[in-house]
Amino acid sequence: MSRSAHPAGPRHADVLPEGHYSAPPADLNELDPKIWAQTVTRDEHGVATVGGIPVTQLAEEFGTPAYILDEADFRARARAWRTAFGTDADVYYAGKAFLSRAVVRWLHEEGLNVDVCSGGELTTALSAGMPADRIAFHGNNKSVDEITRAVEVGVGHIVLDSFQEIARVAHIAQGLGKRQKVLIRITVGVEAHTHEFIATAHEDQKFGIPLAGGQAAEAVRRALALDGLELVGLHSHIGSQIFDLSGFEVAAHRVVMLLKDVRDEHGVELPEIDLGGGLGIAYTSDDDPREPHEIAKALQEIVSRECEAARLRTPRISVEPGRAIVGPTAFTLYEVGTTKPLDGLRTYVSVDGGMSDNIRTALYDAEYSVALVSRTSDAEPMLARVVGKHCESGDIVVKDAFLPADVAPGDLIAVPATGAYCRSMASNYNHVLRPPVVSVRDGEARVIVRRETEEDLLRLDVG
Repeated sequence: MSRSAHPAGPRHADVLPEGHYSAPPADLNELDPKIWAQTVTRDEHGVATVGGIPVTQLAEEFGTPAYILDEADFRARARAWRTAFGTDADVYYAGKAFLSRAVVRWLHEEGLNVDVCSGGELTTALSAGMPADRIAFHGNNKSVDEITRAVEVGVGHIVLDSFQEIARVAHIAQGLGKRQKVLIRITVGVEAHTHEFIATAHEDQKFGIPLAGGQAAEAVRRALALDGLELVGLHSHIGSQIFDLSGFEVAAHRVVMLLKDVRDEHGVELPEIDLGGGLGIAYTSDDDPREPHEIAKALQEIVSRECEAARLRTPRISVEPGRAIVGPTAFTLYEVGTTKPLDGLRTYVSVDGGMSDNIRTALYDAEYSVALVSRTSDAEPMLARVVGKHCESGDIVVKDAFLPADVAPGDLIAVPATGAYCRSMASNYNHVLRPPVVSVRDGEARVIVRRETEEDLLRLDVG
């Protein structure tokens, strides 16, 4: 059950009641393919490998902690989304999950577009060769400079998030002698089955223009009346880490009803509808995410059915998977520094990273799996809590998991499904250096985002 975070931080030190956590897996050495990247396996010595390279070799060459990204897995997932939706729909990779120039090049090659939500993300996408017309620009408070740059370079869409932004984008576009294609983001009042901090379609939150009270309809009126804007559609995003597609059905119904109202009032059938992203991935073996082809079939059927009932032409659909593509493709590789058994409770396993490379557990009680990867073990399972090296009791990477009882300093452990949001939200708390992202494919490894250095920290400190 999800809950709000306490202002002072979640009470992670609470003792869990018996039965709160799952029983240990039958085999602690097994690497469940549901939660690990596609090329991850163990070699004949019991060492985990990815792309044919042992993690011990990766740790020796690139150090720990490090994000290890399976490029073949990333490309396969991107391709699966592109294939599932076909040529009559657009797939925008949500850059906020993780963005680098290498990733942008992979997306371009696999036929995906990209959505960005800051000037920095826009610069990264453009610098890696993504055509501007295949970029969508999101955000609830885009600056004048960001909007100006987006219009100047010719981004495909700007997603409008407020009445002020409608006027602002129109003014900037008109001043540049351009007519900017835009979508209006509406909040449809659907409560996604997810944590309250990542549910984004109920009215009481910062994103979008509410459908309730006629505000979204008024936003459409204003956008249609402004010469600097070409309103091409509506955008809806109901949350993140969603497994149940019923929320999309309700959202699509309400979006299509607004499309019908727009046609009836203005005589215009808007040609596009963006249903956002937020589809869940497996962080633990208990998670059961949908496959891209299932999602595509369900969403296309929902929109077609709703439009047929409203006697509307079916608009072009867009979706925005980010986590669903990059999340499962990477794991974080750590070295164990200390272990601290607490009799009758659990063993604390401290690693050389922590909340600076994965804030999600502390931020909203995210659950992860963990495995010993530098060797196999026949030891009994022990209830463990994987913690970091930071000066916070809430510095937890994996709250409760089972590891072999002989885990010791110097062992390598890995946390899967960390491709999304971990590097994007990484920090320098305690002046810890952010880890590198290492791409592995077909027996070759290369750094695509290098490890920070102390010189990097001092270069920013001008005092």
